[in-house]
Amino acid sequence: MSDASTRSGEARQGLPPWAKKTLVVVATLAVLVIAYFVLAAFVPRWWAQRIAGLAEGGFGRGIMWGLAFGLLSTAIPLVLFACIWQVRRWKHHRALQILLAVAALVIALPNLMTLSIVLGGSNAAHAGERILDVDAPGFRGASLVGAIVGALACVIFFVAVDRYRKRGRDLHHVREDLERQRLEEQRARERRRAADELGTGPEDVPPGSHRTGR
Repeated sequence: MSDASTRSGEARQGLPPWAKKTLVVVATLAVLVIAYFVLAAFVPRWWAQRIAGLAEGGFGRGIMWGLAFGLLSTAIPLVLFACIWQVRRWKHHRALQILLAVAALVIALPNLMTLSIVLGGSNAAHAGERILDVDAPGFRGASLVGAIVGALACVIFFVAVDRYRKRGRDLHHVREDLERQRLEEQRARERRRAADELGTGPEDVPPGSHRTGR
């Protein structure tokens, strides 16, 4: 009975924990590699066709859509990543941080897909470049300009917020100093009043002694 229960327990245990973790890591890497090659063969051409449909071969529309995607897909993810840092002390912050990270990644996808066309070396990337050159001229350059403007806007925004918070902290310290000074002056007036009542010098009268004297 003892040997049978031991063998059944070992059978239920299966692989050791380190082996299970290794299998999970290997399987995850394999899925990511397969997904990369599938997306590299599909996404650049598909994204170029979507942009071509929006631009309709117009230079101005290509620039407009490039600026819009470049600006929004850079600025909003940066703000969301900053929010991830800000909520780190909140209750249940892990779930919120994951949600913000997923949202930032989804919003950044247009720039990432455009980058897969510009930097990609696959046939799909070259096909995407040709599609953009013909049907969406100016889109790639405008996307770069929009991304730079979005990043600079975020930097200016973060600096302004930091200065605003610093100004608030400084005002808080000033208010504390003024309140401390007011309390000290009030104590000094009470000591002088007590000294006048007792006929002694202010330095000889401890605070509150005029109350006990009464």
